Amino acid sequence: MTRRADAILFDKDGTLFEFGATWNAWGRAALQSLSAGDEALLARLADAIRFDLCRDGFTADSPVVAGTAAETADCLAVHLPGRSAAEIEHELSRSAANAPLVEAVPLAALLAQLNGMGLTLGVMTNDSEQSARSHLGRSGVHDAFRHIIGFDSGHGAKPAPGPLLAFATAVGIAPERIVMVGDSPHDLEAGRAAGMQTVAVLTGPIGVERLAPIADCVLPDIGHLPDWIVTAP
Repeated sequence: MTRRADAILFDKDGTLFEFGATWNAWGRAALQSLSAGDEALLARLADAIRFDLCRDGFTADSPVVAGTAAETADCLAVHLPGRSAAEIEHELSRSAANAPLVEAVPLAALLAQLNGMGLTLGVMTNDSEQSARSHLGRSGVHDAFRHIIGFDSGHGAKPAPGPLLAFATAVGIAPERIVMVGDSPHDLEAGRAAGMQTVAVLTGPIGVERLAPIADCVLPDIGHLPDWIVTAP
């Protein structure tokens, strides 16, 4: 069997887990907790992180979509005098670890198939490593991945290539033989900067028109990866 790659590095939110179904309800709850019943403050906080209160969802340009928890906390801290960004980040991370998870596809079966094909799997997310491990553990797929890297794992965050190159070094696979799979420009820009192949999926809030120009391929979801991996380019 001829393969395009020897390893796959996944983004988490919007890629392994469907973004809207997982994070929109969490977003409103987190904002309501931070605003403590102050409707005007709720509106300011929602605007700061681009959460549409009318449709109960994050917009495509929200820092929550592709940024780190620290970046989101910085945006919120401006409107919460007396609370540090670090304190807000800790509160967000604690609640995010218990967010309702909706898998983009049945993960256990897909990851078992990819591992069975001899592929090395990893996760690089701009979420915290602790939150990522919690989510993957709750879904029963933590052990399917060789490495799980968060923005706080010591290698930086996307769109910088550092954490992707750290994964390549750790598994001993050349970057060009690794596929970075994600739902945001940050994922794909990081993959390109690292010299990896890039695959976009449409299970996040960002549409094909923004992803296609920086992706080698756009797939509806990660369930299409096995066929793509073994299809000659």
